[in-house]
Amino acid sequence: MAMTDAELLARMQRRQTKTIELLGMELLEVRQAEGQVQYRMRAVAEFCNPAGNMQGGIIATALDEAASTAAIVRSGRRVVAPTIEFKVSFFGPARLDRDYLFAGRVLKMGRTVSFTEADMTDADGKVLARLSSSCMIVDLEGAGLFTEKSVG
Repeated sequence: MAMTDAELLARMQRRQTKTIELLGMELLEVRQAEGQVQYRMRAVAEFCNPAGNMQGGIIATALDEAASTAAIVRSGRRVVAPTIEFKVSFFGPARLDRDYLFAGRVLKMGRTVSFTEADMTDADGKVLARLSSSCMIVDLEGAGLFTEKSVG
């Protein structure tokens, strides 16, 4: 039996990837039918350049996670979604000690390849960066590399 969005969200909040844990990303929402997810992430000093702006590579990694997670959520099964290509456009700086949202969405879901996007927005809803990507849909065998976390 398929999980509801709330059940899947709770499960994914408990079982995080190592990258999500490293970045301190918090999964806020999943919408399986639409293939959409939303994360929150704080800009901390370890992710910023000397001017206090988040490094582009950190932002790209967070966007990639959001886009890939959207494909995983949309697939309806236990998969991984390794990226096969992506492009990131930056529209403004992400400043230290602020929270940002990363919204991933599936544009087209195929049997083996998914086309996705993800946006990074500030507290005012201004888009600061956008990722367009393609990822493979591969069944996950075995336990996978996850961090078990208590939520609540």
